[in-house]
Amino acid sequence: MKKGVLSLISLALSVTMLAGCGGKPASEPTGGAGSDAPKANFKVGMVTDAGTIDDKSFNQGTYEGIVKANKDFNMEYKYLKPAGTTEADYSKEIGNLYDAGFKFIVTPGFKFETAVHKAQEKYKDAKFVLIDGSPRPNPDADPELKENTVAIYFAEQESGFLAGVATALHVKDGQAGFIGGMKIPPVQKFNWGFQQGVKYANESLGTKVTINKENVVYQGTFDDVAAGSQLAAQMYDRGVNVIFAAAGGVGVGAINEAKTRVQNGNDVWVVGVDVDQYQDGVYEGDKSVILTSAVKKIDQAAYDMIKAETEGKFPGGQTITLDAKNDGVGLPAENPNLSEDILKQVDEVFNKIKAGEITVAAEQGDLIE
Repeated sequence: MKKGVLSLISLALSVTMLAGCGGKPASEPTGGAGSDAPKANFKVGMVTDAGTIDDKSFNQGTYEGIVKANKDFNMEYKYLKPAGTTEADYSKEIGNLYDAGFKFIVTPGFKFETAVHKAQEKYKDAKFVLIDGSPRPNPDADPELKENTVAIYFAEQESGFLAGVATALHVKDGQAGFIGGMKIPPVQKFNWGFQQGVKYANESLGTKVTINKENVVYQGTFDDVAAGSQLAAQMYDRGVNVIFAAAGGVGVGAINEAKTRVQNGNDVWVVGVDVDQYQDGVYEGDKSVILTSAVKKIDQAAYDMIKAETEGKFPGGQTITLDAKNDGVGLPAENPNLSEDILKQVDEVFNKIKAGEITVAAEQGDLIE
């Protein structure tokens, strides 16, 4: 079994997110995008995590990467949505894809760890891409990657850091908050990176933004929209100017609360997560409450694994980390609510992270949990 960390140096800095992918039936295989495209000799399947294929998060980002790959490689592809979020639910759909000939299977999220662990052994002639997790026999066990599986992780703390710098530069003198979903490493790293970014801006760029302990909260789920609205309302009532919401559907609730407040004349913001959430925050014309988003290039990760398979270079048994050095994390290509001066300063910070001049810790340290 191969072990180690492999960097994907082929990622592009700007990733164009595809739109309109949510309308395909979950059970309908989709063909190619053009007769002149080479036909891939394998079928790509995806099993969704909790949420929908247009969740503006992991499901959508992963699916968009598959759709993007289809345009270049013309392979057959489809996704299946499980009835629930248990190992049995995931395993059932993995088996359904395999039985239908889809032997290249992409799974988004740590909840797939035990299901993929069983599948990689059961379906030895299939290949698996597990995003944000590693195959494990149980949640507390060490990772066990077979030669037919790749585990992909992201340096969330680095994109969180950049979002923190941008937030502090925009707010200048005020308060920021954080709403997380479940208290799991990817969400925690977003939080810790964001706090470090705000601190860096305060110390090096002349800002005075505070983050108080009562304004750092993990709701405990990724789907309680109402709870997200309530938590955001409480923070805004305490004087918070901007909330970084790394919380899936809970974050949608925070965005909804921000929209309501802005329409009532308040100056509040939300920082999105995983993908560019600008459109989710639109409340009038093209005006949005999304200041920026801490982006993980989920779509590019899925695309690159499919591309590697077409080239006979699938890195089976490897753990891949996507970070600033290989442009796997960052802010969106377009940030309409950030000034050119702020974008220039954030870009300078990004380049310092890439060059190793700034190191963003992936641990809590003395930060607020």
